[in-house]
Amino acid sequence: MAEGIKKPETKEEEKKGKEFIVPLRRKFRKTAGYRRAQKAIMAIKEFLARHMRIYDRDLKKIKIDRYLNEFIWKRGIKNPPTKIKIKAVVDGDFIRAELAELTEKLRFRKEKLEKREKEAAAVAPKEKIRELEEPVEVPEKMETRPGVAKSEEEKAEEKEKKAAVIEAGKELEKAAAKKMKRETKVSKQPKRQRRMALAK
Repeated sequence: MAEGIKKPETKEEEKKGKEFIVPLRRKFRKTAGYRRAQKAIMAIKEFLARHMRIYDRDLKKIKIDRYLNEFIWKRGIKNPPTKIKIKAVVDGDFIRAELAELTEKLRFRKEKLEKREKEAAAVAPKEKIRELEEPVEVPEKMETRPGVAKSEEEKAEEKEKKAAVIEAGKELEKAAAKKMKRETKVSKQPKRQRRMALAK
């Protein structure tokens, strides 16, 4: 627990959290239209810093839940809700602000994400077990270490590879040079004849 945050008295209180109705209209009414949603979020953080007794008033200790953030931004940047019911839960050194009553759409999205996470968690251990059970294929030719001497065949193969790479590089250079030659040539004659003034 952080020094600045008051500890909840019981475990039930810690799990449930405290519910607040936060008035936002007075805070964002003074700001420009294109900043109102951000100002509403700052107002929630300031409210919680005061009411959850964070003595140093550090706003970095307050985390906004994604669904609460989505609810504030739902009607756009210029028109956030005028008041909002939130639940503040102490989570270690931080205070997590959640939406007290989720809308139907947000509840559906939250359930869908939770279901997806459970399925992913169930599948992940099975994949790890399969990876452990599969036999590891050892290549026939093991890479030789720098300190170990190479056989004559390996040395010959390496030389051939280097020679092939050099030849391919030369061919590419020739092709690029030809292309540049064609592009840089400028014909001496103009593309069309110039119009001359008619002799009178």
